Amino acid sequence: MQHEISVDEMARTIASGLQDYANLADAEVKKAVRKTANSVKREISQNAPKKTGQYAKSWKTKVIGENSHNLEVTVYAGKYQIAHLLENGHAKRGGGRVEGIPHIAPAEENGEKLLQELIRKALS
Repeated sequence: MQHEISVDEMARTIASGLQDYANLADAEVKKAVRKTANSVKREISQNAPKKTGQYAKSWKTKVIGENSHNLEVTVYAGKYQIAHLLENGHAKRGGGRVEGIPHIAPAEENGEKLLQELIRKALS
């Protein structure tokens, strides 16, 4: 059985199919970004120094930009003043040095891998 269509109709059908795929891909990528941001926040909080626990609990996620095709999420510490000191170490007041406790960089690396994996799964 043969069905004849015009070139214009075929172009509209292809364009419609591609637009549907793009919308689905946008939604899936946004979902992956949100899931990754929450995962990174959770990992940083779990591995952060826990002298009082306030620093570990201060980590949050925030959507800083979103439109129909784009989503930007940041993971930040509410107690940002000490984040770099705890990550990299610092000099002590009376001399000597406090070693850093890497907890941000490993979570960031794991987040990059997780995001790539989630996007790959969503688009395949």
